[in-house]
Amino acid sequence: MFTEFDLKTNNHSELIDMTDSIQDIINESQVENGICLIFIPHTTAGVTINENADSTVKDDILYKLDDLIPWQDNYRHLEGNSAAHLKASLFGNSEQIIINDSRLLLGTWQGIYFAEFDGPRRRNVQVKIIN
Repeated sequence: MFTEFDLKTNNHSELIDMTDSIQDIINESQVENGICLIFIPHTTAGVTINENADSTVKDDILYKLDDLIPWQDNYRHLEGNSAAHLKASLFGNSEQIIINDSRLLLGTWQGIYFAEFDGPRRRNVQVKIIN
């Protein structure tokens, strides 16, 4: 099963919890055991798995990324969003998660995040469920 959904980001940089949306797709697929592949088809956005119990973790991640990779620097890319490309490359554009008993096999505090680094924008998330 393959599906995709649009996501609207609201900030220049943000982490958006997609865990429930991905779980809803698994529920619709009726796959009990398999793999969920999430792909982000953008060069200035990515996907990551991290803590979703305390929202300050997201703030800390974005804070430190901005500290390590500032928006303004001696970048040569004419479009002016080199920092977003660098951050997206560090995060990566896909995640694979085991589906067990129709549930994402995530750790107790883990969530799946869309990582926006050049927003606000309209983005696309692609999901493939492999049985």
